[in-house]
Amino acid sequence: MELDVSFKAVASVSLILFSVIDIIGSIPIIIDLREKEGKIQSGKATVVAGIIMVLFLIVGTQILSLFGIDVSSFAIAGAIILFLLGIEMILGIVLFRSEADEGGTGSIVPLAFPLIAGAGTMTTIISLKSEYSTLSILLGIFINLLFVYIVLKSSGWIQKKLGQGGANILRKVFGIILLAIAIKLFKTNI
Repeated sequence: MELDVSFKAVASVSLILFSVIDIIGSIPIIIDLREKEGKIQSGKATVVAGIIMVLFLIVGTQILSLFGIDVSSFAIAGAIILFLLGIEMILGIVLFRSEADEGGTGSIVPLAFPLIAGAGTMTTIISLKSEYSTLSILLGIFINLLFVYIVLKSSGWIQKKLGQGGANILRKVFGIILLAIAIKLFKTNI
């Protein structure tokens, strides 16, 4: 495990994951789930999402090697996905659609997976391994999980304070950041 860690690296990883997870942009979905289910199990959703992310950080590369894919190739594929996610956030269009499992519990499906720890998050984690230490990524995951838990716990209050306009502005700002990150990842790994 690489132990090289700096504040800048942890901040970068945290910001990248924050942009991809987009928990603020997911507040309308979270509110809708809470209304359908009666409540959201914030702790359970956060822990399950964390387990998925950490497992993918640890064994994701081995899974790729089973298919004969190197991390740089996966990082380029991840950069393309991040680019499309950024476009989606900026333009307000839906390119990636995940279907909610009506029979499952809302705290696990679709909240923990795929909303928090979905394909974009897992792709990003593997892509980040080409540029950042494992410890920096773990700290970034932990910081984001803490933020996710806080947002899940206070989603109703946040919705009232932020308003739809504020959430839209945040989503567009993080979309632009995501586009820049995608281009950087692409240039680094090409």
